[in-house]
Amino acid sequence: MRVTSKLFQPLALAAAVASFSVLTAQAAPKNPDPSSTAYEGAPSAVEPESARIVRSPGAPDLTDAEFEKAKEIYFQRCAGCHGVLRKGATGKPLTPDITQERGIDYLKAFITYGSPAGMPNWGTSGDLTEDEVELMAKYVMHEPPQPPEFSLADMKATWEVIVPPEDRPKKQLNDLNLKNLFSVTLRDAGQIALIDGDTHKIAKIIPTGYAVHISRMSASGRYLFVIGRDALINMVDLWMEEPDTVAKIKVGMEARSVETSKYKGYEDKFAIAGTYWPPQFVIMDGETLEPKKIVGTRGMTVDTQEYHPEPRVAAIVASHENPEFIVNVKETGKIMLVNYEDLDNMDITSIDAARFLHDGGWDSSMRYFMTAANQSNKIAVVDSKDRNLEALVDVGKIPHPGRGANFVDPKFGPVWATSHLGDHTIQLIGTDPDGHPDSAWKVVRTLDGQGGGSLFIKTHPKSKNLYVDTALNPAEAVSQSVAVFNVDNLEGGYEVLPIAEWADVGEGPKRVVQPEYNLAGDEVWFSVWNAKDQKSAIVVVDDKTRKLKTVIKDERLVTPTGKFNVYNTQHDVY
Repeated sequence: MRVTSKLFQPLALAAAVASFSVLTAQAAPKNPDPSSTAYEGAPSAVEPESARIVRSPGAPDLTDAEFEKAKEIYFQRCAGCHGVLRKGATGKPLTPDITQERGIDYLKAFITYGSPAGMPNWGTSGDLTEDEVELMAKYVMHEPPQPPEFSLADMKATWEVIVPPEDRPKKQLNDLNLKNLFSVTLRDAGQIALIDGDTHKIAKIIPTGYAVHISRMSASGRYLFVIGRDALINMVDLWMEEPDTVAKIKVGMEARSVETSKYKGYEDKFAIAGTYWPPQFVIMDGETLEPKKIVGTRGMTVDTQEYHPEPRVAAIVASHENPEFIVNVKETGKIMLVNYEDLDNMDITSIDAARFLHDGGWDSSMRYFMTAANQSNKIAVVDSKDRNLEALVDVGKIPHPGRGANFVDPKFGPVWATSHLGDHTIQLIGTDPDGHPDSAWKVVRTLDGQGGGSLFIKTHPKSKNLYVDTALNPAEAVSQSVAVFNVDNLEGGYEVLPIAEWADVGEGPKRVVQPEYNLAGDEVWFSVWNAKDQKSAIVVVDDKTRKLKTVIKDERLVTPTGKFNVYNTQHDVY
């Protein structure tokens, strides 16, 4: 039986990503399996029990127990694509006006068989039983239960200053080369590992929130900020004899982004975090994490200009040109320039870009913010100096650049590169409107990579190599390796490095993810991301020779994913 409907097909995901089951989160949020949690479909960090039961006229009856079970399934498996309020994001809306019109039999068939566009075949795959399929069909015919909001009082109730600023060291008390220190996410352990880039040894393991998403550095390079998907922020003082958390706060129920102020005169003064739920961001004191100002992001979309109740905050970067944070609002497609000079009379400029805004980074001049609107297949370019939208550049299917990669193309001059989740291409966009005006804000070159499913692309000012991972590709040979191009001979194609094979960690998915350079730019680190109960590792490659340099193995390296070199993160080197 085949069932198709534009109303229920998620916006086009690549077949490669669908084959990897990006939407099939098999485990509860606290114990996700990397072989089944990926891009948007990973389980929500919002606790299902926090959302109240809502029963709707015209929907089939559910007992309290059935409703609670359905909530748990939805938050674990569906919310990442369809949204907590089921208004749609990567997946289409699943609100009662749509679902009740389709009826129980249609919904059961669709949930059972899925769609070619990326909706998983929950029933035929065995992920849901027939009874669970029927339960979910009934559940989505009811109004979506809404989790509670998260106010300033709620944040302050979680805020803790463990070591006050006046009691912290006046100088660095350890012997670590902080510029070459790496903060490594140990996703399923709820920790980060601080790894010495000189010795390749773990210096410290620090408990954090669930599934740390990113690490960011203060402008001074002293404080490390990490945020988990459960919206817990840890502020780590790297000057302490043993670096450790000196302040922490929970800013919501689900989050992805944190950043600190970098404009001259405001270094380390403010921190900012954006949340998926509730849809808002908060500005905090940069030394204590005391919450100062909360701003909601609910509003109208840029295209259809319809109200969206759940516009989640994605990437945030700190402007070097103005005292501002640049905030991506995913579902509305708006980029907010948030001036922090006067929090009581805050000036926010809203730029219409495209949906759905996700991740991005600076061009080499650090004037232009390049960010992916992944479901529109565009890169939005924001001029942080003149504070406007410079361009919308059409690219491949579902761009996912991480922070992107900057280098000088032999023909087109300075470029910024992105890879894609939904196709095999790597595309280069010209970024030099003064020196190369004919190339500026255009795709000047398209490279063929190993395949779709790429999450990160990376190079370094001192390197001639461009590395592209393909962690979500369904083919093991592709997901367990990386492609590397010579930036001086891009027409020459790529070399494949068998990273997972070099790791020699035994069985498991062994997905290779996120190249990260060391301080000198002569080493590239890759995570070999295995399941929680299997061995993982970090593979270090000699950038000059492209040969294996060393493998970092330790039983404490549980599901390593993102790696953030302190100097490169502090200075936006990528």
